[in-house]
Amino acid sequence: MDGTLVGLCAFGAVILLLGLRVPIAFALAGVATVGTFVMFAFRTGAFAPERAVRPTTSLVFSNSFDLIHSYDLSMIPLFVALGHIAYRADITTKIYHAARVWLARIPGGVAIASVVGCGGFSAITGSSIACASTMGRICSPEMLRMGYDKRLATASVAAGGTLGSLIPPSVLFIIYGIFTETSISSLFLAGILPGLLSLLGFILVIYVWVLRDPSAAPRFTGIITTREKFAAALDAWPAIALFTIIVGGIYGGFFTATEAAAVCVSAAVAIGFAQGKLTVKALIEALRETCVQTTAIFLIAAGAKIFVAFIALTGVAGEIVQVVTDAQLSPFMLLAAIAAIYLLLGMFLDPIGIMVLTLPLMVPLVETYGFDLIWFGVVVIKLLEIGLITPPVGLNVFVIAGVVGKEVPIDRIFAGILRFLSVDVIVLILIMAFPIISLLIPGSM
Repeated sequence: MDGTLVGLCAFGAVILLLGLRVPIAFALAGVATVGTFVMFAFRTGAFAPERAVRPTTSLVFSNSFDLIHSYDLSMIPLFVALGHIAYRADITTKIYHAARVWLARIPGGVAIASVVGCGGFSAITGSSIACASTMGRICSPEMLRMGYDKRLATASVAAGGTLGSLIPPSVLFIIYGIFTETSISSLFLAGILPGLLSLLGFILVIYVWVLRDPSAAPRFTGIITTREKFAAALDAWPAIALFTIIVGGIYGGFFTATEAAAVCVSAAVAIGFAQGKLTVKALIEALRETCVQTTAIFLIAAGAKIFVAFIALTGVAGEIVQVVTDAQLSPFMLLAAIAAIYLLLGMFLDPIGIMVLTLPLMVPLVETYGFDLIWFGVVVIKLLEIGLITPPVGLNVFVIAGVVGKEVPIDRIFAGILRFLSVDVIVLILIMAFPIISLLIPGSM
């Protein structure tokens, strides 16, 4: 049986199952298992199922076993736990409160503080959905109560939440690094400048929005003393310390990414108990949520690993590389086509599903063109980040809609998101045109 045909049918089947809301792990593993069985059963031409059982089970179990015993995978539960513990210890929200105090007098100051708070939250948790959900509960209701434009009050947090995908640590970077066998530490460092560039772009959108339409954000009329400002900044020191451990430790060569995660978890627990913000009950609840979230990620990763092995068996990746090579596409045209595919899929699928589905095909292509896989990883994560706020199924938008309820219709949130999307596209073009933006920090190690 033609392996290329089986591989292409498998991709179509996975996309169909994901569209029907079948869990990603089951869709990938199920299609890969059936596809592998079919490949081996028809190997000699005639259908011989007895010959397919042993190689199929071997491929499924060996790849799952190898993945679960991957050292790099151990940092996922550590960073997930760090996010939950830091939130319950009131560490992640302190950056928002500090920014809220310092930026109060700037036009749109609370919205800008929300984006800055999302950036700070992302620098610890590594999850865009968690960032949007948590900061949405804190920021959006406050802005709505103050009389902010409903579009600005919701869209700023939905867009700011996407920073969790790019600013290290990032779960998506970890999964990308495992499946492409690239340095996760280098990926973390590569995401810093693009993440800050996105953050500055969002701040600029808010500032120009309020400058052109002052009614979108009421002016702050209260009094904030210098003492209150420094007190708020001092309260944010735990979050800054944890981010410094992650980035400074990795950049300075003191820690690997996994070691940095372990040190930060220990530090967050110690700080939480020392400040009286963390209780044993809260710690147990954080660990319970960590187990649930980590299990889901591990199942997806295992299903993806099986699917990648199946795609390698079919040879479809090599065929696609050959077709693209024969077409003699320029690097620009190839990148434009890849971006279009990711943006299209981002309208309907979640980021992890898109990444594990497309990487088996995209990585051989970019390697053929000599692109740097670290830089390409940043491009992919940025595209996935854009997908989180792209209609009609922008996950972050639906998260914020769930937080604010009927007070703000979802079409109003998407109306505000369009301004942030325009900046996201500009940042994406800059990252693609100037790889040095991504490679400067990891290249200077």
